[in-house]
Parts: sequence; structure tokens; C-alpha cells
Amino acid sequence: MKNIDDIAKTFDPLSEEPIIYKEWLDRNAFDAESPSDKEAFTIVMPPPNITGELHMGHALDNTLPDVLIRYNRMRGKNALFLPGTDHASIATEALVVQELSKEGLTKEELGREKFLDYCWTWKEVYHDRITGQQQRLGLSCDWKRQRFTMDEGLSRAVTRVFKDLYDEGLIYRGERMINWCPSCLTSISDIEVEHEEKDASLYTITYPFADGDGAIAVATTRPETMLGDTAVAIHPDDEQRSCHLGRMVHLPLTDRTIPIIADSYVDPEFGTGYVKITPAHDPNDYEIGLRHNLPVIDILTDDARMTDECGPYAGMTTIEAREAVVNDLKVQGYLVSVEPMRHNIGTCQRCDTIVEPRISLQWFVKMEPLAGPAIEAVRKGDTQFVPDHFKKIYFNWMEGIRDWCISRQLWWGHRIPVWYCEECEEIIVSEKTPSTCPSCHSMCLKQDEDTLDTWFSSALWAFSTLGWPDHTDDFKTFYPTDVLVTGYDIIFFWVARMIFSSLYNTGMTPFRYVLIHGMVRDELGRKMSKSLGNGVNPLELIDKYGADALRYGLMVGTTPGKDLRCRDEKFENGRNFINKVWNAFRFIVMNLDDDTDFSDVTDDDLEIEDRWIMSELKGTINALSDHLEAMELGMAQEKIYTFLWDYFCDWYIELVKERLHDGGRTGRAAQAVLYGVFSDSLKLLHPFMPFVTERIYGVLHEGQLLILETWPDAGQYRHDDDAVRTMTSLVSAIRGVRNLRAEYKIVPARRFSASFRADDGALVSRLQDGLPTLARLAGISALNLLEDGSYFDEEDVIVIFNGGEIAVPLRELVDVEEELNRLKKEEARLKQEIKRAEAMLANSQFTTKAPAHVVEAQREKEVQYKDQLESLRVQLERLERLARDID
Repeated sequence: MKNIDDIAKTFDPLSEEPIIYKEWLDRNAFDAESPSDKEAFTIVMPPPNITGELHMGHALDNTLPDVLIRYNRMRGKNALFLPGTDHASIATEALVVQELSKEGLTKEELGREKFLDYCWTWKEVYHDRITGQQQRLGLSCDWKRQRFTMDEGLSRAVTRVFKDLYDEGLIYRGERMINWCPSCLTSISDIEVEHEEKDASLYTITYPFADGDGAIAVATTRPETMLGDTAVAIHPDDEQRSCHLGRMVHLPLTDRTIPIIADSYVDPEFGTGYVKITPAHDPNDYEIGLRHNLPVIDILTDDARMTDECGPYAGMTTIEAREAVVNDLKVQGYLVSVEPMRHNIGTCQRCDTIVEPRISLQWFVKMEPLAGPAIEAVRKGDTQFVPDHFKKIYFNWMEGIRDWCISRQLWWGHRIPVWYCEECEEIIVSEKTPSTCPSCHSMCLKQDEDTLDTWFSSALWAFSTLGWPDHTDDFKTFYPTDVLVTGYDIIFFWVARMIFSSLYNTGMTPFRYVLIHGMVRDELGRKMSKSLGNGVNPLELIDKYGADALRYGLMVGTTPGKDLRCRDEKFENGRNFINKVWNAFRFIVMNLDDDTDFSDVTDDDLEIEDRWIMSELKGTINALSDHLEAMELGMAQEKIYTFLWDYFCDWYIELVKERLHDGGRTGRAAQAVLYGVFSDSLKLLHPFMPFVTERIYGVLHEGQLLILETWPDAGQYRHDDDAVRTMTSLVSAIRGVRNLRAEYKIVPARRFSASFRADDGALVSRLQDGLPTLARLAGISALNLLEDGSYFDEEDVIVIFNGGEIAVPLRELVDVEEELNRLKKEEARLKQEIKRAEAMLANSQFTTKAPAHVVEAQREKEVQYKDQLESLRVQLERLERLARDID
């Protein structure tokens, strides 16, 4: 074992973590085996997009599964943490186009082939960058199995699935209403549209009857789309307006007339009760148009400008056209009113552009046949959500699911494996590029220009990464996987699609559990975003505190499904905990002999504190293991934190210092317990803080890798109830006396005698036996038992501890008058601080104009001052009573 002089006074994460990670890689510590007789435990990493650096959400998304992987690896399982990245078609193409524009280029100028070369170069840069960032987090991934959604194997899986679905009639091409992004120039799915309530206007417009006899009023939030109206609708049960059913109205600003029809979709209470129907630009209107066989007039170009059919408005943006149309309606006397309102507006998740509903020729997946088995699988418990209530979100979406538009008007991505014969118009779906048309044998074939929705390939991630469609050793060993760790925000995007895709293609659900975590928010609870400028770079936190401290901070207070706040103090506490563990390590090294074979130590050599700490460790192993099995990772970390910081470092080390100094059999026993308990504690802490634990363990165990060690067996420790009850009372008594000393500024060197009363006779003797410890750690020189029927002195201060009470003669220890004066000055100061804080918080200029975090900090100060004042008043009352008794 190293000499203490060779061990740094603090753990330096910036220099040590890369060295430790390289040791893991060099010794193949992350590698899983296939085939293997060992029980497998598999997690496929949610693949980050190759669009930039990792953010705090990724750090959480990666740390949670790594904790589970490291734990299960130590439990002896064949643990595979499979990493990878996603091509993210829309987002990546948008960024590449943006980069090209800086060079004065467009993708159209480059052409498809050269543009894709540019994208692949981008992929290599960001894929490697993300991998490096993940390794800095300490992720124990099997990097030999790393995948990319567009690598050869996964691309083959994509084309196989497309063809199988097409052959079964579950993929079709047709004209349907879809969401169109005028900026990305592609269709997007319903769940890629973000809806936000914004200020809008409700315009009421007159539509005259075609026969000149009167008019009706129609309300709309989008007057520019009236140029595509093909009907006006009323509710079939609307008695007030049904007299106009079938009449024709003149469409203002055009030379067209349109009919009044009846449809149950109309809400007679909204607006005027008459609804303009624009089948080409509203999903509900589209359905009404299908039911009534209405013509469809498309008035928008791909980039959301008015078409040539719109006459004087042609070429205008929708906003420009709205202003012009409203102005013309007003001039021509058709505009009745304009009223402000709040209105839900859909925007593209990627670029924030307002999404336009439009009819387009696209490829779709029929969802009803796929959704049914996926719903049933979750109902049966084949896949379980943690927490369970998130399955309601899954059911709500799956039960109301619509056909999935899977084609995208992009170049980067999996190109749709469909070819069209230019001679006979035959549609050919093939896994391999065909050379001739199977119908007319023409060689004039043209592949579909579109690519597949990114989520089409991501839905196959759990099995395509393991070699499917081939039944490889990896597939047979590791599929189905065990846990998917993901945020609640992509249950629709990814989880649901993975389940129905896996069931269809493999006949099994992709994972047994879905562990849902919340979002990482800023310290005020706000979503992190570029617009707010409140994002936190995890790599900067690693540079500042180390990866272990970052992982610790992410785990603190983590509860499945709940959002967590990102505060610097969490990572500072993580660093402090590392220092605490490191100091304990140095203390142990300084007090160990070269011989760490403690087979000579027997149970008879153990003292009560030894039996106590081993009992507490046994309980910690059991509780921590139970929490990890239940995927309660935040609670699991709290258990080992409390054991190491509180029980082991603060108490056990203090309790055995004299024994270590004295040596002999009792000192040797203390060494054995220190060494054994600390080593097993490192194993328990390792999944959460892998770097510092690995370094310490390697020193204590001469180069052995902690990552490959076995999880501690609680059965090797015996629970000693007598030791636990005794030490719980002793620790509680010492803590109570120490707190009293701190409250009244009693110096540590000042010793005093005290009286005590215990709840049972056995505790009396145990406390008296513990007097040397009380003397050393609480400064009590003598401990007198209060006989039955006797009472404590009224002037004494009573310290209540677990199992009894201790009476401290306070007036012998403090200058009552001097202490009263000090406390009264402190009381006046606190009152002044509270008054100042209340005044600031009552000032609307401060609360509305100061940064939110400044206001929140002031509120926290006010609460702290009031808590301190309440505690101080208890001390004042006690001293004032004591002063009266003295007088």
C-alpha cells in the first residue's frame, strides 16, 4: 500500500478522471459478453442528436442509466450499456444549411450528393465530440458496440421494416392533411408541433347572400385563408340558422359563391355560429370537406406565400396578406369587427416557425393495427412505467392516435426505399436498388426524393442496434432490453413508437421498464432555453467540480418523473462530499499497518462501536439495494451519503481514534473494521461517484478495479440490536450536548459534570460504560444517575436524547448577564434585517424589476432571519428564567 506521503491531500478530478477512465478502457471494464451464460442486463442509451454539445438534460439522461449499469455489473450480471447517436434529420440539415450559408452556398447549389458528403463530415465531428463528452461523464458504455442511426446495419433494418410494412398494407402513399413547416420546407408530425397560447384577433366578416337578400357574419382568426373557402357551415341542430341551409353566399374579395352546409363539428356558441370552411388549410375543415365532397383550393406555396390564384395578394406572406385582406374588407364594407383574443398557435419544434396545415402527397403508416397490440402489452405489464401513472399519458395518445406521416422533404436521413418507373408508373419498394422495372423491364427508374421521419429509425433502436434483422449473438443475448431511461417529454415521440415497432418486428416489447425522469430546470424552476440564457453546460461544471460532483448533484433529490432544479450548491456539496471521503481515506491509510489480512481478528475483539457501524452498514446495503432495484436512485444515493458522512466519518472514525493510537488487539480490530467497512462503502458509492471511489479502492486493494468488484453482501454482517440501541443513544446525547455548547458559545476545553435519566436500566449501564466517550466527544467529566423519584435542578438545561435526558448546569458554564446582552444585540440585529427584507419585498419596484433570482434570494433571507430569531428567543427565555432564579 502507498505511503501517506504519496497520497495527495485532495482528489484532483481534472487530472485524475481522464487517467482512471483510460484504465477502465485499457482493461475492457465496460465490455459485455455474447454469447454468455450470465444473466444479461441491458440498457440502450437514448441517442443524442449530432447537433452540438450535450446539455444538462443529456447529462441526467446518461447518468441515471450508468448508475443502474454499474450496480448490475457489480451484482454479477452481463451488463451492456449500448451507446450511440441519432442523425436528427431536420435539426442537422437545418444546421448544415446554416453553416453553408456562411460560405455563400445553398444545398441546391451543391446538389444532393455533395450536400450529403458535407453532412457526413458534420456527423464525424459532432459524433466524436459527443462521445468525448459522454466519456468525461464517466459513462461505462461498451464503446465497441457504439451505433449511429444511419450506419449500415441500422439502415438495413430501416429498409426491411419499411418494405415489410408496405407489403402488409400498413404503409401507403396518399394526399392527406399534414403539418407543414414553411422554414424547414418539410412535413412534420403532430408531436413535433408545439402549441402555445398567444395574442390574436377575431375578425367578423360579412358574407352576402348570392341572391342579394341579406347576409350572414362569419368569425375567423385567419382572414387571409378566406380566399380558399369552399363553404360556410352551421350546426345541423341550429334552429336559428337552419333556415339558410343550402343557400349560396358571395365570398368577399372574389368572384366565387359558396354553399351553406350543416355539420355537427360546428359549435353554435362560438363566434357567430357560422364557420368558414377552408379544406386545404385546416385539419377540421379538411375532414368536413371530405364528408361533404367540397373542392380543395390551396392558396399557399411551400414557403407560406400566397399563390398566383390569390390575385392581388399573390407572393405575399401570410402576415402581409392578412393585413392587406383586412384592409380591403374594411374599405369594401365587409369587415364588421376586430376583437382581441388568446389563441393556440402551432409552431415547429425545431425552428419556431408557425406551422401551416396543408394537404400534401406523403407516405403514411396505418397506426390502428399497430397501436392495439402496443396498448395491450402495457396493460398486461409486459412493459411497466416508473412511475406507473405515466402509462396514462401513453394510453391517451395511443388510443387516439392518427396515421403517422413518415415522409420528410429533406436530403439528410434514410431515403425512402421506393422507386417509380418512368415508363409504366409502377411503384417498386425494395431493400436493394432495383435495376429494372419488374412490370415493363424499363431501366428508367427514379427513387423517391423524400427521406423518412427521424423517429422511424429511432423507433427501431432497441433491436436494430443489436444486429436485427439478423438473429445475432448480441440480439439473442441482450434483447429484450431491461430499462429505457428517458424524459416524460418524449413518451409520444419515442417510447410509444419503440413499443409498437418492436412488437411488430420482433414479437416482444423492447424493454421491461421505462424509467421516466423529469426536466432539469434552472434554480428558479424555469425551463432552460437559449432565449432565457439560463442554460448550464455540464462540461463547465465538470471543469469546475469534477464529473463525480456533477453526477452527485444530478442525483440529489431525484425522484422518478419529477423535475429537478439545477443549483450550484448541489455540485459544491458533491465536491465537499468527495473531500470528506478522501480525508477518511487518508486517515485510514495513516492508521493501517502494511498487513491488511485481518483474519486474525475475531468477534471477541470487536467493541460496541465496531458492532454498531457494521450493523448500520448491513442496513445500508439492504436499503440501498432495495432502492436501486426499485429505481429510486436519488434515495439510494442519500442512503450511502448519510452512512459515509454521518455514521462513518463523523462518528465511527472519532470513536476509534484512541484505540488506533493505543494499538494492541483493540487497535487491530479497529483497523480491520475501518478497512472492511470503508471498502464496502466505496462499492456502494461507486455507481454514483465512480472516479474517486475507483482511485481510493485501487490504493487500498493494490490495483484491483473497483468497477469489476462484487456488490457487498449484507449477509456477511450481523445486526447487533444492543449495539445499535446503545450507540444511537450515545450519539444522540453527544450531539445534543454539542449543540448546547454551540448555542451558548461554551468552549470545548470547558468540561462539566451532568445528571442523566434513562428510559431503561440496561441503557443506564451502557451510558456509564460510555463515559470515556462522552468525556472525549461531549466534554462531560462526570455523569450522575438521577434516582427514581428525584428531579433535575430547575436551573439546569435539559438535553433530550434518544432514550433519556441529560441535565446541564448552564449557570456554571456561562456568564448569564454577558450572554443575555449578546443575545439581545443579536435579536435587535435580526429584527432590523427582517424589517429591511420585508420592506424590499413590499416594494413593487424591486419585485417587478429586479432579476427573479435576486428577488427569490431575498425571500429566502427573510425566512432564514425569522427562523434564527425564533431559535434565539428560545435561548433568551431560558437565560432570562435562569437570571431570575439567580436573583
